[in-house]
Amino acid sequence: MMTLTNQSSVPQIFFNEKHVGGNTEFQALAEEELNKLIEMVKNTRSPPNAPQPVSESNQPDVPVLPSEKDEMSSLVEDLSKQKEIIYDHRRFFISKPKSFTGDDLITFIAHEKDTDRVKAQEIGQQLIAKKFIASVNKGQPLRDDSTLYRLLQDSPSNALNAGLPAYKALTSASELSLLIRKTILNLYGDFLSKDGKHVDYKGIGESKGFKDYIEQVAQLQRAQIDELSRQEKLAFYINIYNALVIHANIKFGFPESAWKRFKFFNDASYIIGGHEFNLQEIENGILRSNRKGVGMLSKPFSKSDPRIQFILESNEPLIHFALVCGAKSCPPIKTYSPENIEAQLKLAAASFIDGDDGCRVDKPQGLIGLSRIFKWYKEDFGKSPPEVLVWVKEHMSNGLKKQDLTALLESNTYKLDYLTYDWDSNKK
Repeated sequence: MMTLTNQSSVPQIFFNEKHVGGNTEFQALAEEELNKLIEMVKNTRSPPNAPQPVSESNQPDVPVLPSEKDEMSSLVEDLSKQKEIIYDHRRFFISKPKSFTGDDLITFIAHEKDTDRVKAQEIGQQLIAKKFIASVNKGQPLRDDSTLYRLLQDSPSNALNAGLPAYKALTSASELSLLIRKTILNLYGDFLSKDGKHVDYKGIGESKGFKDYIEQVAQLQRAQIDELSRQEKLAFYINIYNALVIHANIKFGFPESAWKRFKFFNDASYIIGGHEFNLQEIENGILRSNRKGVGMLSKPFSKSDPRIQFILESNEPLIHFALVCGAKSCPPIKTYSPENIEAQLKLAAASFIDGDDGCRVDKPQGLIGLSRIFKWYKEDFGKSPPEVLVWVKEHMSNGLKKQDLTALLESNTYKLDYLTYDWDSNKK
């Protein structure tokens, strides 16, 4: 598309081989000209150099979780039924709901597996490693004493994937992210508008595909996220962030005020790899390398927070053109894979900046308008407005807008303003 149009924004509209431009240019066509183009398509065979329609046979299959369960899931299922050892324990007058002691767990495993306590303790430690269970006081190994533990599915949490059993064998974060990504693509195909900016949240919430999605995100609780590469982290957390926004819109409704938006981004969360992450923590903690976000008084993770081990080693400014918060001024919704993630993010940035929501340039008036994303996260793009504008220029597609922006920057006679951010819902 970029070769044919020199544009990275969508849609780009063709009648056979004739490119008419984006949606704005299409809507501006005179009725007579439009009718001529329609007649040309009806009566003229499309030449080889014209874009070819996507074949139905190339559409992705509806993905499903594999049927295999983890080899330890039967043991965990049996454990979940043991009411005589799983109950609300009390410690220093504080209730610890649905917990059990280490010695009770080891006794149960020794009986079920017909083994001694040493071997039973090793099996119990494997359950911790596989994130089926966790200590009530985080981070403790399995001890043969009164230390309290609980099933991960019983952890007290308001996360949107909490309280659901996660017994499937698929626990690799990369594999699970790919599966969730495919499910999202199918849901987008059915419930996303053609320009990628409007979502039918009600339709998604009532669909069978969304029920499959809920089962998939339940498995995030046990996903192994400890050794993801930078590329895998970028794709994984961007996809999960965008999916969580959709899930939260369906669950809570769209936040329609500044206070509700603040609560939305701090309340909407998933349990991932045994740790709970909300939207703020995924964006500003993981993807921005633990930087303060808009309205935040402190960094998402303290030095003692165990989640700090998962952050990107260095900040990636391109994530701002991939994360979609559900507002009309957000970038279009897309999904990402670890392969060539940098190229995908650069393309997303160019697409956003090329559009009027990202950057506007009026050379005769000497005016430059930027999305407020560049104001809110200025430190990610440069130390000063001129540096931010240079970053924008370097990441936009070659074209008239880039030529005009370059001319204004070289003349140093321009006025920079930030565009109004449309917080209205992108719901369809």
